[in-house]
Amino acid sequence: MGKHLTSRGEDYSKWYNELVVKADLAENSAVRGCMVIKPYGFAIWERMQAILDKKFKETGHSNAYFPLFVPKSLFEAEEQNAEGFAKECAVVTHYRLENDPDNPGKLRVDPNAKLEEELIVRPTSEAIIWNTYKNWIQSYRDLPILLNQWANVVRWEMRTRLFLRTAEFLWQEGHTAHATEVEALEETKRMNGVYADFVEQYMAIPVIQGVKSASERFAGAVETYCIEALMQDGKALQAGTSHFLGQNFAKAFDVKFATKEGGLEHVWATSWGVSTRLMGALIMTHSDDSGLVLPPKLAPHQVVIVPIYRSDEQRDAIETAVLPIVEALRKADIRVHFDNRDTHKPGFKFNEYELKGVPLRIGIGPRDLENGTVELARRDTLSKKSVAQADLITEIQSSLIEIQEALFNRAKDFRANHTTEVDTFDAFKEVLETKGGFILAFWDGTEATETAIKDATKATIRCIPLDTKAETGTCVYSGKPANQRVLFAKAY
Repeated sequence: MGKHLTSRGEDYSKWYNELVVKADLAENSAVRGCMVIKPYGFAIWERMQAILDKKFKETGHSNAYFPLFVPKSLFEAEEQNAEGFAKECAVVTHYRLENDPDNPGKLRVDPNAKLEEELIVRPTSEAIIWNTYKNWIQSYRDLPILLNQWANVVRWEMRTRLFLRTAEFLWQEGHTAHATEVEALEETKRMNGVYADFVEQYMAIPVIQGVKSASERFAGAVETYCIEALMQDGKALQAGTSHFLGQNFAKAFDVKFATKEGGLEHVWATSWGVSTRLMGALIMTHSDDSGLVLPPKLAPHQVVIVPIYRSDEQRDAIETAVLPIVEALRKADIRVHFDNRDTHKPGFKFNEYELKGVPLRIGIGPRDLENGTVELARRDTLSKKSVAQADLITEIQSSLIEIQEALFNRAKDFRANHTTEVDTFDAFKEVLETKGGFILAFWDGTEATETAIKDATKATIRCIPLDTKAETGTCVYSGKPANQRVLFAKAY
């Protein structure tokens, strides 16, 4: 089952698409560019959601829900935001269908049911939320507002790929309102840090925190902070963004508050989000030619137990031995699945769980019962060993910690080996073509140079790293003075 994937070296894109479908994560739907997230894929997303939701609440945020539809006049209020998303908008113009007189049995849009004002299907929610905040905020006592919503959004993409870029996707979007610029900026940085911590600690993916260049910023933001990850094929993936919106939306929607001193000021804002695109990052950072490789902290099943038997008598004896093991693992807060289906052979199951990336697999047969052992297989290294049943719980606990750390360290080593400093444009192009990965190069800070590099190489400035060392040099493209190296890569 897992052996039928195209190899990554042969065709990385094809390997990715096959893996998403064969590992039962998602599939294309009847709606062009939209996906069905299948139960196994959704179980991983639910784990991500639960962990992030806890982190948001620990940093003082509450969940709320706002409408899917945004009146066009509200959407247009913040011009930069409206222009930035205009080409990706789905628009509702009518509210009713009727029988088509020219085609019996078919329906058509009722021409008399045109909406007075067209509705945008939200590509992001700043407009509807800031129109609402106008009613909620009068005084400094009403601030800060720290809200998050779990929702779906629609961005009408022409070229789609499961999880990475779909016309509709799931995400969370935080929207906060503050009395001061300092407080809003602190919130922006804090939430970018929350994302970085989640992606590194739980997804086992090392990230670089930075700020976007002006041309790569979120439409309507004063500053966009981000986390950038490197995939196995040497391309970058933006894993999360946090935006300092200044007073742009407060001015667009006339949201003012009475200050402690008795003045009247516009509110300061942030917004921040991660989406089901994180599933793509998870798949492309760790997986191999045998299938998915999941970090234990996110795996729906951390351990799967597969019985190996020839007769009903053997099956019953194994089941009797396994049930206390399952109970003990659950008591130790380990997510375990006992696959006692009699419709599939053990070999099929082994392949299935290898493909689905379950971190640890236990095989137990009649000989294991006699010896008081089990066979324990690790998904990340594909190694196996015999373990005494008496030592199994501690062995599994330590193995899960080891796997989580090993996956992170492997990804970190890969990134280190695929991050290159260059000082000439020839070297820049050569690294991009032969090695790929992140390139650290001097940039003169102009949009003209950024565009020229993108046109020539398809590489973009992923971010200006927050921990960049202070150094001066000459721009890799223009030869003009530059005061820092920035992170370039080809990206998803």
